[in-house]
Amino acid sequence: MATDSWALAVDKQESTTDSVSLNISPFTCHSCLVEDKAAQSLLNKMIHTSLVNTTNQVEVLQRDPKSPLYSVKTFEELRLPQNLIAQSQSGTGKTAAFALAMLSHVDPANKWTQCLCIAPTYELALQTGKVIEQMGKFYPEVKLAYAIRGNKLDRGTKLQEQIVIGTPGTVLDWCSKLKIIDPKKISVFVLDEADVMIATQGHQDQSIRIQRMLPNECQMLLFSATFEDSVWKFAERVVPDPNIIKLKREEETLDTIKQYYVLCNDKDEKFTALCNIYGAITIAQAMIFCHTRRTAGWLSAELTKEGHVVALLSGEMTVEQRATIIERFREGKEKVLVTTNVCSRGIDVEQVSVVINFDLPIDKDGNADNETYLHRIGRTGRFGKRGLAVNMIDSKHSMNILNQIEEHFNKKINKLDTDDLDEIEKISN
Repeated sequence: MATDSWALAVDKQESTTDSVSLNISPFTCHSCLVEDKAAQSLLNKMIHTSLVNTTNQVEVLQRDPKSPLYSVKTFEELRLPQNLIAQSQSGTGKTAAFALAMLSHVDPANKWTQCLCIAPTYELALQTGKVIEQMGKFYPEVKLAYAIRGNKLDRGTKLQEQIVIGTPGTVLDWCSKLKIIDPKKISVFVLDEADVMIATQGHQDQSIRIQRMLPNECQMLLFSATFEDSVWKFAERVVPDPNIIKLKREEETLDTIKQYYVLCNDKDEKFTALCNIYGAITIAQAMIFCHTRRTAGWLSAELTKEGHVVALLSGEMTVEQRATIIERFREGKEKVLVTTNVCSRGIDVEQVSVVINFDLPIDKDGNADNETYLHRIGRTGRFGKRGLAVNMIDSKHSMNILNQIEEHFNKKINKLDTDDLDEIEKISN
């Protein structure tokens, strides 16, 4: 049975996504990449309850430079609808924007599906649906249905809901096999979280098959937090003749952050250096990044013994547990957050003044993971403030990683002697 109101008429305990179960914490793993991307995206949606500030520069590439619209200066001149590929981080109002686009295209007098939105997982579809439900309260004639496994409909059932949100496999079934949705009547098609979508087995092909069923005049909107080459190729296949909005690289973040490294022999010396830093400078809040859960757990326990109020964040936690910990940290209930990479992106805490790389980030081949490094130290120096990043070096390999990072960003990272308290005090000024 389809939903007959904005409420979700599905039993969550029995429902699944096209590839994951809601009861599995947090995702089954046919690929760690899927877990990382989908879990991080859901986490960002949960913790961004209001719009975030961003210093990113935006590039707008209109589809036809010869068009008189190419030089428009006002929103009204743009004469939407047009197809769109957009890069958008969580908290920037993306979901509200495409929800408004769908709601504005709906004719409530027509009792069939007119707008279609697909998301990679059950949880992400549900989060997006909550936004549409909130905005839909002011448009009660418009109804919403969820195309997800667990919401089983009989073949040939004709939906009266004007907006459908779901996962690719179920949406494809509803459009082709079960004939529940007539794809030729869709006027707006939204593909959200494209980078997560292509990391999930089968979703890329399913999304393309759905898009090919839609009419030529259907407005296509695709959103992604990142745009690697694979995402661009996918976007170009799904969205014909698009306008493009993308973010310029955020490397200017480094200009407001002082970067240092500390030479150590082992993790115990790293811990001593960390305690010396804490003893010499005033730290509002700090984030400490570790490579493994074991190291993060050990470090959290040692800091607690020293009297620090510490929160621990790692990948085996459910997304809901992670969100609760981050909110507590934002509220200042803990002053130190020890974490693995699950927390390197998208978390803006204004009070963070120091980031410690207890372990430097490396990729699967053991080389420097420059993008992760940028996102890690970018947790400090937010909102135009000056920040401090300290990197712990305990081997020739980690020194080589640091040199790779210096070369990549063309930035010198200076040595810090944590046994010299006067030197530590100087770097905080």
